[in-house]
Amino acid sequence: MAANERCVAVALQQNISSVTMNKFFLPSLLLLSVQTLFSQKQSYEVACVGFYNLENLFDTIDSPNTNDSEFLPNGKRHWTSEVYQEKLTNLARVVEELGTDVTPDGVAILGVAEVENRLVLEDFVKQGKIADRNYQIVHFDSPDERGIDVGLIYQPKYFTVTGSRAIPLMIYGDDGERNFTRDILYVSGLLDGEPLHVLVNHWPSRRGGEAVTRPMRNAAALVCKTVKDSLLALDPNAKVIVMGDLNDDPNSPSVKKVLEASSDISKVKKGGFFNPMEAFFKQGIGTMAYQDAWSLFDQLIISQGLLKERQDGYRYLKAQVYNKPYLIQKTGQYKGYPFRTFDFDNYIGGYSDHFPVYLFLVKKVAKP
Repeated sequence: MAANERCVAVALQQNISSVTMNKFFLPSLLLLSVQTLFSQKQSYEVACVGFYNLENLFDTIDSPNTNDSEFLPNGKRHWTSEVYQEKLTNLARVVEELGTDVTPDGVAILGVAEVENRLVLEDFVKQGKIADRNYQIVHFDSPDERGIDVGLIYQPKYFTVTGSRAIPLMIYGDDGERNFTRDILYVSGLLDGEPLHVLVNHWPSRRGGEAVTRPMRNAAALVCKTVKDSLLALDPNAKVIVMGDLNDDPNSPSVKKVLEASSDISKVKKGGFFNPMEAFFKQGIGTMAYQDAWSLFDQLIISQGLLKERQDGYRYLKAQVYNKPYLIQKTGQYKGYPFRTFDFDNYIGGYSDHFPVYLFLVKKVAKP
């Protein structure tokens, strides 16, 4: 076995361990998996898909259509070119590493949140640590009141975009006025020639209270479900990934009731969603912290088409929260939290107040 195939074999065993609920059948399943891998002499194609909230990635230019006053050289955060470049370098280090435990090319498709505009993504993909991956960009300006958007970067050697659009989230306050927030980014494409649909999200925050703001996130979830249902009406085996900072946990109503995302692969209904992030949440693993409590707002949720083991195309292998020690703050008020860029208005040179998440898709390739 080649080294990359050994990584996949180990990951397949780990995947079976994580999703098999009946412990009495586990040993035979593991044995069968190993025997199959060695006896059929198969190789594997692996693709890594991830999401990362980049935490206020603003440029240093005063934009009239963006609420960016604090992220300017003369703003209260003294957002200079030097600080901006250090932020880009830090984030590029993280993205360079994502997924390289299984595939040397790292993350092939990465959804991002909290970016000011396309320019910051153009600056980001040019960073030395990731420049050789030739990341391309999908981005639309959102009407968000803070001036932040979502986006998608991808390696063209893996993924070809066939279509994209911004889906506005039409939500309104009690006064009938629209609450302007991030659009949902829909991208369709071909992953190594195979159709794949991605929805990148940054749902409305909990500012004002979780219960009060819950209907807004439920509305965002309903948009994603409606898109998924439409895609499945055209192709019952459509492969759809809903990713993003949902500002909700895997057990929140938006995810469990609206998206109907299950944490148990064996219980995913036809046309339903599987949420691999819920297993981490149940273990107390989160992607961001607030008032000394962990939440897992950053999620990757996949349709049933990516779960079928007996198929020629890509299927789900495993997911991961990337929480390496250097991404954890060592001192201060936020000790133990994700190592962020600012402690209030004091620049501390971190990465993001969120950990990134990623998953692997794998498909069998017959050896000649």
